[in-house]
Amino acid sequence: MLESERHQIILNLLKVKKTVKLQELVELTNSSESTVRRDLTLLEQKKFLKRVHGGASQLQGKLFESSITEKSTKNVHDKQLIARFAASLVEEGDSIYLDAGSTIFELIPFLPVNIVVVTNGLNHIPALLNRGIKSFLIGGFCKPKTNALIGRGAMEGLRQYRFDKCFMGTNGIHSEYGFTTPDQEEAMIKQQAISLSREAFVLADASKFSEIFFAKISDLSEATIITTCLEEDLERKITRITKLKVVTE
Repeated sequence: MLESERHQIILNLLKVKKTVKLQELVELTNSSESTVRRDLTLLEQKKFLKRVHGGASQLQGKLFESSITEKSTKNVHDKQLIARFAASLVEEGDSIYLDAGSTIFELIPFLPVNIVVVTNGLNHIPALLNRGIKSFLIGGFCKPKTNALIGRGAMEGLRQYRFDKCFMGTNGIHSEYGFTTPDQEEAMIKQQAISLSREAFVLADASKFSEIFFAKISDLSEATIITTCLEEDLERKITRITKLKVVTE
């Protein structure tokens, strides 16, 4: 079978199934594992798919965004592992920024109480107040899909603060295109928070890697990434660009 024919078979199957296993592609194309692995690598380089453990997955659309409710139910265990480690980096007396992401929400139960938090996450406020943590909510327009405060008012409010650390969510992490998100206004808020922080951390489960969305937040080098297990070659590629902490059980 010609390479172009194998590639078309792989892409057609991904359109139907979203995620495919390596062995499934081996049988379907009547090819060796090494051949299919090369095909997947080439198609990933051409930005047609992303490789995942044991196979490949279809890339998200540049403007696709799940609601905060949908995000909060996905990869919960990984998010909690990441969040627990990230919270251990916060020290008594810190001033920190919490982005309005579902993974960031998971930090709140593990944070020390004697800190100051600024956030654009409307959902974060009740949990922070229940912990007795001094909290500031920036202004702006509340985006219904993510309950994030964005826009001119949010930018102006954010500029009034400086942070020891910020903890950010992202939709995509790519070695060439950096951290990205579907909404340019949310990207601007995230970018501003990173610039106002002494240290920046991006919290993301493995599903966010190799994805590219519409609006760039920053280069990978501007933040330390905290995640769970990654493919070895991807981990090596990321660590050449920025600091990476892979959290295990």
